[in-house]
Amino acid sequence: MPRAYRVCSSLILLLGLTGCVTNPVTGDREMELVGEERERAIGEAHYLPGRQMQGGDYVVDPQLQAYVSRVGARLAAVSDRSLDYEFTILNNSTPNAWALPGGKIAVNRGLLLELENEAQLAAVLGHEIVHAAARHGAQALERGLLIQGAVLAAATAARENDYGRYVIGSAQVAAQLINQRYNRAAELEADRWGMIYMARAGYDPRGAVGLQETLVRLAEEGKSDWLSGLFASHPPSQQRVQENRRTAEELGEEGVLGVDAYAAASGRLRATRVAYDHYDHGRRALAEGKPDLAMRLAGQAIEVQPEEGQFFGLRGDVAFALRDYASAERHYTDAIGRNSQYFKFYLGRGESRRKLENLQGAEADLKASMALLPTADAATALGQIAEAEEELGRAIALYAAAAGSETPAGEIASRRLVALDLPRRPERYVPTVAKVDRQGQIYLEIQNLSGVPLRDLRLLFVYRNADGRVRQESRIHTGRIPPGESGLLVLGSQYVPVFNTIRAQVTSARPADEN
Repeated sequence: MPRAYRVCSSLILLLGLTGCVTNPVTGDREMELVGEERERAIGEAHYLPGRQMQGGDYVVDPQLQAYVSRVGARLAAVSDRSLDYEFTILNNSTPNAWALPGGKIAVNRGLLLELENEAQLAAVLGHEIVHAAARHGAQALERGLLIQGAVLAAATAARENDYGRYVIGSAQVAAQLINQRYNRAAELEADRWGMIYMARAGYDPRGAVGLQETLVRLAEEGKSDWLSGLFASHPPSQQRVQENRRTAEELGEEGVLGVDAYAAASGRLRATRVAYDHYDHGRRALAEGKPDLAMRLAGQAIEVQPEEGQFFGLRGDVAFALRDYASAERHYTDAIGRNSQYFKFYLGRGESRRKLENLQGAEADLKASMALLPTADAATALGQIAEAEEELGRAIALYAAAAGSETPAGEIASRRLVALDLPRRPERYVPTVAKVDRQGQIYLEIQNLSGVPLRDLRLLFVYRNADGRVRQESRIHTGRIPPGESGLLVLGSQYVPVFNTIRAQVTSARPADEN
């Protein structure tokens, strides 16, 4: 019996799993926790939010998008697994590419600028096709299921070039998926089989060698944008270069390099590269507190490529930072006119309109933003609108959605959630349990899970006395309990005989920073 089959069978017996499947690419037997139907559903559900938090789709050059899709489809047609493959260019200068389960693949604008021919593009897309076809993403989910007891953990961090740390709800899963790192075996497997697909599709496999050589060179140069992009999830190495050379020699086929075809397809992208350089510098200038420079760079970018919505979005962000909300609204509207499918333009215009007290327009924009990518910023702003309109139930739900985000908006949502919901359901935020110390004193331990400091907690505790009757008493804890900490309220030794029957809960509390 092959070792892979024995290992899989052992896991079935040990963990009570449903069964093993044959890897459609390698032919190995593997355990399966995430079935193909769910695998496809995961990719489909998280493809849009994954693209949104990485800059959105690159829409100003539909001919280039069609070209990338044709190359991807050519490779997918000769792959070992039939999936609903999609290939999208993302409007992001960081050279990167990624694949979701089910065949949903993205390649950044910045990576396309570093390629020299169509065969190198085929190497990138073939590599990502293998990650999907060989179930590398699904295997990562399955490892998480075994180790963590859950299919996915929410993303705890994200790279600087995306919006990952601001997302809420299921979008956190997308952040985890696109930021996952494959092990060395998976990368080498994707390299090898990607080159096999290249040869099957008529491409020169040596394009994959040239690609890896370029990546190694750039890694050695230590470019920070590269180190935070493709290298983070697909680290290059001389070993991969050598393995690719051996595979190319083994395949022994020359095939198409496609230098002229790639130059023609990427010509507009290369001609406007300087515009995106201006934009990236403008983003850094704004982050460094230089709004005038950022606005000037946005204008220079627009002169080169007036159809790019991101450049007008930068103008909107600068105006918003300067509290010129009317100008910000106008710039965001210009951005939406050029790309109506990017969440950040609606978020910016919605926030601007809220500052201008156009609550109806703000709400419509913020909802449009949430539909594209749910974020703590949009949910908190919508909660504030709902609160202003005295729709407290809706406000509480929106604040609750945003409260888990470790962002300024998440902190605002946490405070407002406690202020609104604590009077209604204090027991949800302040669980209480009766305990006994070594001296025989009975006390109540009060845990503050609200996220804000609390004071003036009124507690009700009930118990059954010696004759079986239920008694209840109330006490007040007047001290301050910081978030995440516990307070103690001593009841006394007289409750020792009924200790096992004591049940307590907080019936009211106040945020400590309230007057």
